[in-house]
Amino acid sequence: MSSLPVQHAVSLRALNTFGIEAQAHAYLPVDAVETLQALRADASLMSLPRLVLGGGSNLLLTQDFGGLVLHMQGRGMAITGQDQDFTYVRAAAGESWHGFVQWTLAQGLGGLENLSLIPGSVGAAPIQNIGAYGIELKDRFHSLRAFDLERGEILTLDREACRFGYRDSVFKHALRDRAIVLDVSFALPRRWIANANYADVSQALEEQGITAPGPRDIAEAVIAIRTRKLPDPARIGNAGSFFKNPIVPARLRDRLLAQYANLVSYRVDDDHYKLAAGWLIDRCGWKGKSMGRAGVYEHQALVLVNRGGASGAEIARLAKAIQDDVLEKFGVQLEPEPVFI
Repeated sequence: MSSLPVQHAVSLRALNTFGIEAQAHAYLPVDAVETLQALRADASLMSLPRLVLGGGSNLLLTQDFGGLVLHMQGRGMAITGQDQDFTYVRAAAGESWHGFVQWTLAQGLGGLENLSLIPGSVGAAPIQNIGAYGIELKDRFHSLRAFDLERGEILTLDREACRFGYRDSVFKHALRDRAIVLDVSFALPRRWIANANYADVSQALEEQGITAPGPRDIAEAVIAIRTRKLPDPARIGNAGSFFKNPIVPARLRDRLLAQYANLVSYRVDDDHYKLAAGWLIDRCGWKGKSMGRAGVYEHQALVLVNRGGASGAEIARLAKAIQDDVLEKFGVQLEPEPVFI
């Protein structure tokens, strides 16, 4: 019989930012690699489907989970070194991402400020290659340690090994259901340069009369923007941006631009453009609308919300209706960001 502190029939409502009621067949808090090593030795637990849970901010629970939830709870943040170009910092997987960003700023270190107030945990951040306001995690990433449940060893992966893409990484592909992130290290530039090119950020700084912003100035601007645009999950259930901004061929973007002069798009390369998913959804008339207890946030069409007591299936139905409308009107397929369980 396992000596691990496994709990059964555990409610996940407080552990997902949509606030959806669902139960886990089995639940195991993980605060050290030794817990994962012991798990690996337990054949009955290893035979169950697994869900690794951090902050629950990139998750849509459409049903009870009939397997084992591994809830990452490791804590710790540290400056680990410095060279001519970078200061290196590390945080455990269970740390709050925003809390970690705030900690780096308190140490006088810039580099992560554009990623302020993104919900979730440090361990989940590289899986999704989180990004906002002109920066992606990969731009500041140094390395991470992950436990390989298949081989029972600790892996150290650099940026190349993580194969980062737009909201993508190796953890969604070759290492899916296999590697569990333990901690993440970042290289923060000693010669810090402000990244305030994003229109909302530059406008917020201009309104405050800040012409030479520091890292904290940009962090505060980003926090103010996100607070204004996005609902607080503690007040109204949501998972932040629900859809990825679609990347489309340049010819499709040009055709849409000819029809819609105010189309919001960003050049990716000579052959591709990224379209603003929120703009597409808004143009289809979904902002502020509801289907049952699921809805689209009044101030940002990219955010789906739980208006109270919604099931994951209700939110999934709303998402599908939005996808169908955008595809019919614009010929663009939207892809959800959250993982559907």
